[in-house]
This record gives sequence, structure tokens and C-alpha cells, in this order.
Amino acid sequence: MSVFRGWEQYTERLQQHWCRQVKPEDTVVLPGDFSWGLKLEQTLADFKFLESLPGKKILLKGNHDLWWSTVSKVNAFFKQNGIKTVTLLYNNAFRVGDYTVCGTRGWMYDQSCDSKLRLREAGRLQLSLSAAEQLGGQKLVFMHYPPAYGEFVCTEVLQILQQHGVQTVYYGHIHGAGHAATVPKIQNIALRLVSADTLNFCPLQITP
Repeated sequence: MSVFRGWEQYTERLQQHWCRQVKPEDTVVLPGDFSWGLKLEQTLADFKFLESLPGKKILLKGNHDLWWSTVSKVNAFFKQNGIKTVTLLYNNAFRVGDYTVCGTRGWMYDQSCDSKLRLREAGRLQLSLSAAEQLGGQKLVFMHYPPAYGEFVCTEVLQILQQHGVQTVYYGHIHGAGHAATVPKIQNIALRLVSADTLNFCPLQITP
């Protein structure tokens, strides 16, 4: 990875921090952009690496996850290759102790993008939040794109978050100097950037 500064030896750094902090009974959420593979078969080494790390992992889709096929195909790929600790967050939710993990990819905050795409992602967020509320527990919402960035706001997503009383959204996508335009809070919803380089490749503990 040479696109951004600070990514030198990131795999080794991530592995070291992860193994030091994460226990087998823990759950780690990865908010997208997991693999550069263009096809599912090209992600095997990345998933084998992830499988080797302790804990359960919940993965949602990022804009660079071009390998992402249907959920059924990815799950079949996991089963075929012995990937047992990774699950996909896609129109669903997961109960983890007293908490429920939910969310979606989201979409670009630039208003010039297709409104149909923003509405589709808002619909997926609605499905995930509704599933979370059926499971009970305190909602933990993860997205790939932030609901707001700089002067742009994805109003379709923001409305869904407000309707469901979401207090905090954890998101990825933004790297390096892009951090300068992040929005810490919008309409009483805290927005927390948790991309790998922002956290110095160290998993962030967000629950006791």
C-alpha cells in the first residue's frame, strides 16, 4: 500500500496490535475496503489472514470491495475455504452480548451522485436498523461512507438514522489528510472515523 502515507508495514502492525488486544471471545467490525481483489477468488489470502486473527469478525461492504458478490456466493466461498469467523453485514444485524451490530455501506455525500443509489443504501440501512431493533440490545451502527463530510450531507441516510434514534455512527472510507474535513457531529448524531490508518492500525474498543 503506497497510496497513502503512514501505511508502511501496515499488515505487520495490524497483526501485532490485533493479537495483543483482541481475545477469541471478542467481535471486531470492519467497515469496508477489506481487499483489493477484483474477484472473490482473489481475496482468499486476505480472508485466510483475517481468519488467522483472534475473535469473530463482522464485515460490511466498502467502495473498493469489487470482489463482493451475492451474500450466498460469499458464504459458500467461506465454507469452501474454511473461513469460519467472518460474517457479512448486509441488510441484517447481529446481537453481540448487550449490543446489536447493524449498518450498511452508505453512499457518496456529493449531491451530484444518483439519488437512486442514495435511496437504495438508505433502504438497506432501514432494513438493518429494523433487524437490530427486533433483536434488542443497544444499537451499534457502522457504515463505510460517513453520513456527512465537509459541506456534504447524505440526507436520505441521515433521516433514517434520526428516525431510529441513532446516537453514534462509526465509519471508514476516509484516509490520510482527508481527516481534516470530517464532521464530528451532525444533528445530535456523533460521527466517529475508524479507518485503519486513523487508528494507527490498532483496533478500537468501543464497548466495555
